[in-house]
Amino acid sequence: MSDTTQGFLVATGAQATPARVRDYIALLKPRVMSLVVFTGLIGVMIAPAHLHPFEAALAVLAIALGSGAAGAINMWYERDLDALMARTRNRPLPSGRVEPDDALGLGVLLSIFSLLLMSLATNFVAAALLAAAILFYVFIYTVWLKRRTPQNIVIGGAAGAFPPMIGWAAATGDVSAVGVALFLLIFLWTPPHFWALSLYRSDDYRRAGVPMLPVVAGARETKRQMLIYTLLLVPIALAPTLLGAVGWFYGAAAAAMSLAFVGHAVRVWRTADDETAHPAARRMFRFSLLYLAILFAALPLDHVAGRVLGG
Repeated sequence: MSDTTQGFLVATGAQATPARVRDYIALLKPRVMSLVVFTGLIGVMIAPAHLHPFEAALAVLAIALGSGAAGAINMWYERDLDALMARTRNRPLPSGRVEPDDALGLGVLLSIFSLLLMSLATNFVAAALLAAAILFYVFIYTVWLKRRTPQNIVIGGAAGAFPPMIGWAAATGDVSAVGVALFLLIFLWTPPHFWALSLYRSDDYRRAGVPMLPVVAGARETKRQMLIYTLLLVPIALAPTLLGAVGWFYGAAAAAMSLAFVGHAVRVWRTADDETAHPAARRMFRFSLLYLAILFAALPLDHVAGRVLGG
């Protein structure tokens, strides 16, 4: 173990323990990866082009590995911040279970492998989009935005919005209006999703010096922005139906869930700004996960419903 690592462990109170397989898996942010894989798979499934199941599996695997690579590099770069926050201090790096150089090496190697896999299994367009997503998350969000501006989530959210567009491009070889609509759906969903979390975790972000919106602008402005973004989501969520990519089975689900999301934002807006527990924000955060899951699940189900009703 290097002197630098030993000093970091002493400063944070962490004890070095041998790394296990699950520690390296944790570096890949598996919960984030599961959402990335899900939305990327949906992009492949609803694209108007046939991709061999084996090629589709490789494309989704490449998306997963690219996401994990970015997550590992993010954890390497933010290990000092993670050590200061209750939510993240037990991660493999701040707890001393994984060496920083090992985490960085894993992230770089997985980045290269994921791009090679995507380019060989599908096409250059999908590989280029995957490269853009990894680079955006690492350099734009993690290195540049995270510690400098409360707009970190707004702009940085683009990195997490790439997967369905990558999946679409893997199947079709291009980027269409529907692919862009799916990108915008996640892009606009990300700020209210994370701001809901940051409202009831604001002490963590304040302690770490991360300029999340509640820390910089206060609870009232954060709630106003959350409401604005949920309203903007309504027409974007309906865009796949309006563009003719799917029918009104998805459209009805998107309308109902979007209005419910707005309802949560209104309830958060009406709560007292000094409410420390922010139970309404907690409920909105949990609902935001359900919101995205249902909308993306409804996209392929719409195709199934169309075939059943059409048949």
